Amino acid sequence: MARRRLEGLRILVTGASQGIGKALVEAASRRGARVLAVARNAGLLDELKQRLAAEGHPIEVLPADVTSPEDRRRMVEAAEQRFGGLDVLINNAGIGATGHFVEASPDRLRRIMEVNFFGLTETTRCFLPLLRRGVTPAIVNISSIAGLRGIPARSEYSASKFAVEGFSEALRAELAKWHIDVLVVAPGLTQTNFSENMIERKALMQVDHMRGMTAEDVAAATLSALERGKTRTVLTFQGKLLAFVSRFLPGLADRIAKRKVRSLFRDEIAARKAQGASASIDVGRPSATPSAASHSSSPT
Repeated sequence: MARRRLEGLRILVTGASQGIGKALVEAASRRGARVLAVARNAGLLDELKQRLAAEGHPIEVLPADVTSPEDRRRMVEAAEQRFGGLDVLINNAGIGATGHFVEASPDRLRRIMEVNFFGLTETTRCFLPLLRRGVTPAIVNISSIAGLRGIPARSEYSASKFAVEGFSEALRAELAKWHIDVLVVAPGLTQTNFSENMIERKALMQVDHMRGMTAEDVAAATLSALERGKTRTVLTFQGKLLAFVSRFLPGLADRIAKRKVRSLFRDEIAARKAQGASASIDVGRPSATPSAASHSSSPT
């Protein structure tokens, strides 16, 4: 993996109008990178552009959706026209939802995978020709600790991030022939409005993202990994602990997750057991109906 200086590098960030993406744009531009910020919200992008310009750190912006083939094409054209190419692609756009899989619609899974996985992979595909011509080129995929261990009530989100992890590992080897690095960053809880932007919030146990690290800390760690050429970065102590337990003590991780779910659904489980016990008693109780029927059908 190559080491690199951010100053002068041409960087595109998706999901750049809020949260980690916004912090990445701010930090990279302040360190001398030429940044193209991409997101669906044109208003927030303009606000970001104006504020950074006032600080003396101009950026380029482009309203676009990573799930749209036409928008992906416009992203490539913008990088070519405004920068003459691209050196670093940061795939940060993502959405989530909470709630148990059995209660979710198929559409929820498809929407999450469309943004978090297919949007990421197809954006990467579009930019490979530019990256092959780039300076110390790299692809940075923002994953999650949910991509290292599946989290109950976040099954679809976990699946999408596991897919990003697998894709990144395979792509890293494939792109070695062109000297394109592939980095993965797995944040833990981060102080963003990610939960407010979820498709649905149906988990019984709500997670307070404000207890996590700041988006600025995630951005700083990501850019540091990019400079050092660090393949994998897992953030927060809890995230590293979860990764360790999942890798070396998977049975323990399973037991902890199951115990937590059972505790949350204690009343439902007790009611189901009581209903089952009642049904068993009814089945075992003698019925008067067959006896009466046999008497009425006896010959006189």
